Amino acid sequence: MANQMKPVERIREFLDKITYRQWVVAAGVVSILLGLIRSKVEPQTTVRRRMESLETLAEEREPFAQPSAPQPEEKKQAGGFKQMLAALSTALTPLRLRPIIQKRLLLAGKSREWSIAEFFGSCLLGAVVMWLFALVMVRNGAYAPVQKAMMVFLLGILGGLMPVVFLNTTIQRRQKQIEHQLPEVLDLLCVSVQAGLSFDAALSKITARMKGPFIDECRRMQDDIRMGVVRRTAMRSMADRCGLEDVSLFMTSIIQAERLGTSMGKTLKNQADNIRERRRQYVKAQAMKAPVKIVFPLVLFIFPAIFVVTLVPSLLYLLKNL
Repeated sequence: MANQMKPVERIREFLDKITYRQWVVAAGVVSILLGLIRSKVEPQTTVRRRMESLETLAEEREPFAQPSAPQPEEKKQAGGFKQMLAALSTALTPLRLRPIIQKRLLLAGKSREWSIAEFFGSCLLGAVVMWLFALVMVRNGAYAPVQKAMMVFLLGILGGLMPVVFLNTTIQRRQKQIEHQLPEVLDLLCVSVQAGLSFDAALSKITARMKGPFIDECRRMQDDIRMGVVRRTAMRSMADRCGLEDVSLFMTSIIQAERLGTSMGKTLKNQADNIRERRRQYVKAQAMKAPVKIVFPLVLFIFPAIFVVTLVPSLLYLLKNL
């Protein structure tokens, strides 16, 4: 009939009547239900619990941890609330995303500072905050219901992706620092080994006097070796944490030199020459890209100014004489 409302109009009228407080309450209820469902449905096998406990111990490893002092009630309550949030974030984290997040945290050098649950919880928190901001923004705006839903959806995705963008930026900055520091460390290692020091002694001298992300990884590799980890395993783990081909080639050459018994000084010299040559080629490639990249500033900023300076006086003179 003509007086009956269409289904689309009914849905729009229903969405317009919902306030942002009701949206917040509904989101909280859905999050709690999802956490309960995942905790009940997912298989809690003994192997999985054991693997999660080992991952937690590896992330929070402290070889000489002091016994904690008794905490007051406020700190205990804060710790309980933090544990509850961590448990909720862990329950909501998909199993397939956990190794990916762990790998990205290792590449960023934040595996000891951030856990998988904390990173995923920060993504959820960013999405919720942006979602609430979008709800407040579109509440008083003259937007259609479809536009409101799209704005809330897009801003929620943007808030959830902000920690991911920050993590990727951290990884890129850290890898650039490692690439910049690697040739210098290799030269110092080569000179120290040729002067009579062993590889471990030379690396200890360098790590004691230098700073940087690559030095931190070398120091962590030495700590792993002192704790009983096999040398080649510690070196391969270091190459995986750096995520660079140059570091991987360097660690592979050191492992092969120790296994075959070749001269460590010659191996380090060859690696230093190769890394220096690769660095020189990279700089040349970046220099070849400069003429192409400079075209856009020329067209956008320099050419218009030149045209104004050269053509405007002539045009004014012609207009005046005409």
